[in-house]
Amino acid sequence: MPTDKAAVFAAALLALLFAHTFADHWIQTDHQANTKGRPGWVGRLACARHVATYTVTAAAALLAVELRLDLDLHPGRVAAGLAVSAVTHYLLDRRAPLAWLAALSGHAAFFRLGAPRPQYADTDRPDNPSLGTGSYALDQSAHWLFLFVAALIIV
Repeated sequence: MPTDKAAVFAAALLALLFAHTFADHWIQTDHQANTKGRPGWVGRLACARHVATYTVTAAAALLAVELRLDLDLHPGRVAAGLAVSAVTHYLLDRRAPLAWLAALSGHAAFFRLGAPRPQYADTDRPDNPSLGTGSYALDQSAHWLFLFVAALIIV
């Protein structure tokens, strides 16, 4: 089975990317998704719960890949990679840091792309209920960046 670093990196990255998509879209509850960006403890706790289940999903995916491919991953490196993924996922999902990064990098208009207009934002019928927003695209691509970093750490 693969033992070189490139193969281990590829396996770890694929496991993390799978776990990310699955945990963000299937494991995360509606409450967590709708609350994690709110200010105060309600938002912080919802985000922490999401990141906890997200990290467990990532650990399970890495364990499955390790066992099936006999990769012999180092537990300390896996823990460090998962910690980077968890901390950055939490920060990005709190939304304000992501909005700040978007503004800092000149992407504020893209961040707002597709967002419901303010007069509809707090109603039962927002005028653009979709995943096709700039903030979602920036969020997901930033998560992928840190999953890449996490996989490099795991190797």
